[in-house]
Amino acid sequence: MITRLLSAALVAGFLAAVVATGLQLALTSPLIIAAERYETHAALDADDARLPIVLAHSSGHDHGDGKAQAEAAWQPGPGLPRMAFTGLATLIGGVGYALLLGAAMLACRREPTPERALAFALAGFAAVALAPALGLPPELPGSEAAPLATRQAWWLMTAAATAMGLYLILIRRAAVTILGGLVLIVAPHLAGAPVPPAETSALPAVLAAQFAARSLGIAFVFWAMIGLAFGWAWQVFGHRAEAPARA
Repeated sequence: MITRLLSAALVAGFLAAVVATGLQLALTSPLIIAAERYETHAALDADDARLPIVLAHSSGHDHGDGKAQAEAAWQPGPGLPRMAFTGLATLIGGVGYALLLGAAMLACRREPTPERALAFALAGFAAVALAPALGLPPELPGSEAAPLATRQAWWLMTAAATAMGLYLILIRRAAVTILGGLVLIVAPHLAGAPVPPAETSALPAVLAAQFAARSLGIAFVFWAMIGLAFGWAWQVFGHRAEAPARA
């Protein structure tokens, strides 16, 4: 059973990653590159505005710029390195989500078929991508945002509450569980997502909107591919395991 689960998850994660990586490179990567240009120009403008003050207080031995560069976050270079790391990150995420999908189906005593796995995968998309995006939409580099730890905590709370709410509504299907599920789904949004600082961003609003919409569209395709591929691979590996036993 474990070998079958791992094999189906690897196949589903790989197929979903191939499709999602292609969509990311075609649809969202150009927007990220454009946002990085805006971010770089904004940083240069800020440095130019700060330059007279720095010169007035500099002792001639200040190595702050070098220290700031050393402390800058690492990121892959443009071109092939960025494409490779994008694909690798998507592959790791795809296999992980496929494992969670399979474990959830088995825990709910649902035999993974392409149709059932697709339904569970769409529920996963709603819990992991759609519901959190209502409060924290996908953001481009240079966007104003609340502290990372606060956003991560709200995302985890929203994803867990939405997943449990969908389970109570779609699996348990009793009046009291449906009511409880609705409360769980709505509660994180009533509490409110972390609010970013009041500062304005240099990014055009249309660029941010396009990125959020395309990211959610790619996430939908990604999860759908995971579900369909996992259900198909589960059936294939099951038939192969049964063939030697019959012989």
